[in-house]
Amino acid sequence: MNIKQLLIVVSGATLLFWMIWVLIVSQINPYETDFFGFLLFYLTLLFSLLGTFFLASFAFRKAFNKFSMEYNIVGTSFRQSFFFALLVICLLMLQGVKMLNLLNTLLLIAVIVVLEFFFLSYKKRI
Repeated sequence: MNIKQLLIVVSGATLLFWMIWVLIVSQINPYETDFFGFLLFYLTLLFSLLGTFFLASFAFRKAFNKFSMEYNIVGTSFRQSFFFALLVICLLMLQGVKMLNLLNTLLLIAVIVVLEFFFLSYKKRI
């Protein structure tokens, strides 16, 4: 699969996940739903954000890093998009259980930064 096909598939999947998420938000009452309703909400939002952040990150890197190969940009864009989408989902979950505060936010950000540094250093060793 080349980069153009990958971007088309990711764009289509992202659009589909956003449509499913809007349907879930409009049809599911958060006060009456069970665990499965919340699971659908958070999973579809995670994949929607992942695709959106990946496409934005890839476009940004492609525009400002013209000398790098496209397939090298894909891995970094996907990893960082996943971390950022996961951060947003974790923050929303903490807000949902009324545990979101500055300390928890800073701890989550610190964990993600440490993970990113780990992947950057692991990549350089190989």
